[in-house]
Amino acid sequence: MTAEEMKTEQGPQEIPVEGMDISPKGDQGVLKQMKKEGSGTENPMIGDKVSVHYTGWLPDGTKFDSSRDRKDKFTFDLGKGQVIKAWDIAVATMKVGEICQVTCKPEYAYGASGSPPKIPPNATLIFEIELFDFQGEDLSTEEDGGIIRRIRVKGEGYSKPNEGSVVELKLQGTHNGHVFDERELQFEVGEGESLRIPPGVETALQQMEKGEEAVLYLKPKYGFDSTGYEPFQIPPNAELKYEIKLKSFEKAKESWEMNTDEKLEQGVLVKERGTQYFKAGKFRQAVIQYKKIVQWLEHESGLSDEESAKSKSLLLAAFLNLAACYLKLVEYRQALEHCNKALEFEPNNEKGLFRRGESYMGVNEHELARDDFAKVIQLYPNNKAARTQIAQCQQRIREQHQREKKIYANMFQRLAEKEEKVRERALRLEGNILSEKVFL
Repeated sequence: MTAEEMKTEQGPQEIPVEGMDISPKGDQGVLKQMKKEGSGTENPMIGDKVSVHYTGWLPDGTKFDSSRDRKDKFTFDLGKGQVIKAWDIAVATMKVGEICQVTCKPEYAYGASGSPPKIPPNATLIFEIELFDFQGEDLSTEEDGGIIRRIRVKGEGYSKPNEGSVVELKLQGTHNGHVFDERELQFEVGEGESLRIPPGVETALQQMEKGEEAVLYLKPKYGFDSTGYEPFQIPPNAELKYEIKLKSFEKAKESWEMNTDEKLEQGVLVKERGTQYFKAGKFRQAVIQYKKIVQWLEHESGLSDEESAKSKSLLLAAFLNLAACYLKLVEYRQALEHCNKALEFEPNNEKGLFRRGESYMGVNEHELARDDFAKVIQLYPNNKAARTQIAQCQQRIREQHQREKKIYANMFQRLAEKEEKVRERALRLEGNILSEKVFL
């Protein structure tokens, strides 16, 4: 029988203060007594979302709260200050299925102020907690569970690396229990692919604090994707595990920290770097570089005529190059978006019109694609590629019309057959009625 069940049967009674001291300072501030052992080998880590049932009492046996009474499990992010200190300490020691009693001194609970009206000032609290589940924090921008982080050691401070930060870290990568990468290195965030660092690791680094030690679980999309990586003996579509310690980092300047001259100067440099990545077939890294130009300059105002011309030139190149990257990555909607932005600067830009035509073909908007390619030929008669693309558009339009014709023909055939069946039933009904009249 659990403490909760005993107190329900016997009513309020004084609860003995006992258990093992698990407070970090060893000051008897948090005592834990095991009621039922859990299963598995892992405990929740900082940042994990945990799910528990609990009941809380004052030392005299007065119950002040219970999730069981509400029949609703309580969830919170461990180690993020969402609960009293004692809970963050105690739950981190538990395993799934475990039930324990936790006694909390006031300084690990609600302190000198208490939590009126149920919890008086300087109150020692006693909880029975049952852990049902815990899971790591999802860091993927699409929230698809592709990058799961579990924090083994919390970092210091609140600052985190941004795009372009120089980071120093120690990492170990494993696949199916096999260590395939173990090293200490320093690099600029955004340059990781050239050092065989998967994109999921770079995404996670931008959410880490100095000194943090974390375990990352990467789905294939955020690892080495469908190609794998032969030098590491990573097969296609492999799930990876990385253990990372962020030793230090030097944060890159944010946009608001840079003046116009710096933005223009850096814009030229990252454009060149992006082009190098593009030529090497590293399209994701190229995207990162070109996006920096957009971030720095898209909303820059108060420019002189000369600065405005340079800014426009860099932005136009960035949008066109981003479109080219997304076409290579088969992300046609993104390509279309950046073509449109480029054409806002130059409505008759040859590359912009041509790449938008390719993007329209990618999303099966063949008429719109044909119109863009036709405009390219009108403005730039020597563009042979556009003529070829128009021919492909015409072919796909014809094929689409044939498919639609077949669909409609089948639909009309089914309607005709249905009408014929209705007519036959009506005739049979009419015949039955006439027969009945004859016999009457």
